[in-house]
Amino acid sequence: MDAKRAALIAALKEALNSSEPLPLYRVGKGSGLFASRTGVSGEAASEALRMGLLEVVRQESRGKLEQPWVRITPRGVEFVYEHESPRAVLEELRDLLRTHASGLPRWAEELRANLQGLINRYHDLLERQQTYFTHLRHRVEAALERLEATEVPKQLGAWQLDALAYLDRRRTAAGPSPCPLAELFHALREQHPQLQIPEFHAGLSELQEREAIHLIPFAGELGELTDPEFALLEGKEIYSAVKRS
Repeated sequence: MDAKRAALIAALKEALNSSEPLPLYRVGKGSGLFASRTGVSGEAASEALRMGLLEVVRQESRGKLEQPWVRITPRGVEFVYEHESPRAVLEELRDLLRTHASGLPRWAEELRANLQGLINRYHDLLERQQTYFTHLRHRVEAALERLEATEVPKQLGAWQLDALAYLDRRRTAAGPSPCPLAELFHALREQHPQLQIPEFHAGLSELQEREAIHLIPFAGELGELTDPEFALLEGKEIYSAVKRS
């Protein structure tokens, strides 16, 4: 992995672990996703904005410079997931094993071509290897099925199932950090453009009742609440984020 890609992924993972916007660039000893506006860090930051992996939520003036404050987009979450998730490794291994399972390993084919006189002696060994590769492929496919499985009944709405799948992928990529409700809503609207906020809130409440998700109350002052239109109000609680149970 080159330095620019490493800086990009590191910044996206840091953004994933924060439920609030962060400065795009680091200034002095302050926090920031990228170490510098120039060089490899600057190129990585420009690429993140150009590819839509981060979005600017506000600008702050620091002298003659404007400091963008950004948050990760659903596309950024998918980018981290694709580059960091163990699923990609499992899928690559599964494809490799499928190739081997269709015939003998490459080294065995070369052995057959160069040492015709020894085929009978090694026949039993190659049979056992083919059985081993087939067994290992089945185990990898079973692991992938477990990653994709959901414990929630199928009578849930399509967007609710997609919400759980998104939270599962996000947890795989970023760990247990909560997902802001605004991020989840925007991700779902890409697949379900008719989804409205009242339906979104009602569906989340149902998922929490089924213990499929856990809504996270907002702990700060109301004036500090980012994207208040997506916050879910239930009784005395104001929920601003969610995580998979």
